[in-house]
This record gives sequence, structure tokens and C-alpha cells, in this order.
Amino acid sequence: MTYWAINAVFLGLVAVTAGAALLLSWARTRSTRASSARGSLAPVVRAAGLSTAVLLVMTAVFDNVMIGVGLVGYDESRISGAFVGIAPLEDFAYAVAALVLLPSVWTLLGSRRETEAAKAARASRRAGSGAGTSTADAEEAR
Repeated sequence: MTYWAINAVFLGLVAVTAGAALLLSWARTRSTRASSARGSLAPVVRAAGLSTAVLLVMTAVFDNVMIGVGLVGYDESRISGAFVGIAPLEDFAYAVAALVLLPSVWTLLGSRRETEAAKAARASRRAGSGAGTSTADAEEAR
């Protein structure tokens, strides 16, 4: 089994998690229809780009150091032959997986701010904020 085959299994799981996070994020944005949700894409893209660049550069530097001093070795028959310095390209799949998986899990678990908003909505309903379905009910239903 090659390193790319091993990476494919993990990257497949990451892709499924990212897909679920995108669907959840899309559903949240669609249900709120807030103008701030639509206008906030540029900062997110900038942050993702900067994070990607920093992590890939750090991976290149530290992987080359670890391989150079002999901490890590690779079976030559199981690598693709493409390198960044002396680090095989396959080694960067773990950094890419982390870049995609961590924000996806964060999205799926929900932020603390959303949890606090849901608690406040429940408290206001208990206090008798009125009859019928309210915005707080819609928020909690998500």
C-alpha cells in the first residue's frame, strides 16, 4: 500500500466531514438570511488563505528538518517520487487534512456564541415573551 492510498482513506473521511459542515453552514445561512452572513465571505477566504500558506510553509520546513536528521524515513517504493526539498509530497496531506477538518468539526459542534444565544432564547421564552412561534423558536429549531 502506498502513502497516497493511506492518505486517500483519511482525506475521504475529511471530505465527508467538510461536506456535512458545508451543508450545516448553508442551512444556517439560508434560515437566518442575514445580510451579515452574505457579506462575511472575504475575511473568511483571507483567513483561510493565510492559514493555508503558514501551515504549508511550516510543514515544509519542519518535515525537511525531521527527515534530514533521521527522525522520519519513508519506504522509497511507497512514495510518489515528488518532493518539496527532501519531504515527499504525500507528507503534506496531513496538513491539508488539518486545514479542512478542524474548521469543519468546529462548524458541526457549533460555537460558544451560538450556544449562549440558544440559552438566552429559551430563557426569554420561559419568561413569557408571547404566544406563537418566535424568532427564538426558529433559532432553537436549527
